[in-house]
Amino acid sequence: MNGSFGTAINCIDGRAQLPVIEWVKFNGSVQFVDLITEPGADGVLSRGQTGKTEQIYTRLNTSVQAHSPSLIAVCGHADCVGNPVPNEEHHRDIEEASAMVSDWFPAVRVVGLFVNDFGSVDKICDTSEGIDDLKSYL
Repeated sequence: MNGSFGTAINCIDGRAQLPVIEWVKFNGSVQFVDLITEPGADGVLSRGQTGKTEQIYTRLNTSVQAHSPSLIAVCGHADCVGNPVPNEEHHRDIEEASAMVSDWFPAVRVVGLFVNDFGSVDKICDTSEGIDDLKSYL
């Protein structure tokens, strides 16, 4: 199957899946989105939970090697059971996790996304400079 790809590191929570997929497809101008899921993925990466972080890295490396994504999204969401922290802390976790992923794959654009209480996507951070896209997507 040919086509352009993006990759999303996201929570397993189904409420966070479609909004992120749609945001990545629209803002990354891609056809497909590889999904790497882990409960509270933003917190797992920002806190460096070794075994789980290694698993995420291995899966992400597979996606990068197989599909050369033009965009990697690191995601968190409101009301997360896997990372039960206030939204502001999710934003910090997303920024830290995005920086880690960017260090792993510096040639790929990395964005940090947060699915808010209304189910829309807020862009928290972006490693690319000068790209004008939506800060929120519903």
